[in-house]
Amino acid sequence: MRTLSAIVAGVALLGAMPVIAKGEDWRAARAAKAEAKLAKKLEGRVAGTPVRCISLQTIRSSTVIDGKAIIYDAGNVIYVNIPANGASTLDDDDILVTNTTGSQLCDLDIVRLVDRSSHFQTGFVSLDKFVPYRKVSVAASN
Repeated sequence: MRTLSAIVAGVALLGAMPVIAKGEDWRAARAAKAEAKLAKKLEGRVAGTPVRCISLQTIRSSTVIDGKAIIYDAGNVIYVNIPANGASTLDDDDILVTNTTGSQLCDLDIVRLVDRSSHFQTGFVSLDKFVPYRKVSVAASN
């Protein structure tokens, strides 16, 4: 009886191995897709010096790059924040909920992620510094 149990457990373990490999492939594909989406958003822009805070009054919209970053659009400048913790939980279908005490969003702030359908919290991220990206002017590149 013990031998049969060991055989069944071994077969189950072997059957699970391809699932683990597929999971790793899925993560790599998700990371590559996130990098490509971020690169497209930053096309024609140059990075500036990271800043600790950005003014909420200048932010027009935000975009989530799945598992990677949050982009805050301030018109001529977009700010990219790659969270210090929790970036892997970012989902572009989640609602970003931020409680701030002032008129700025800073690198110490926490952003809660809420499912758009169920309205349950799905995670949170701890923001890091914001990297400003500005469009490269045609005159400056010649």
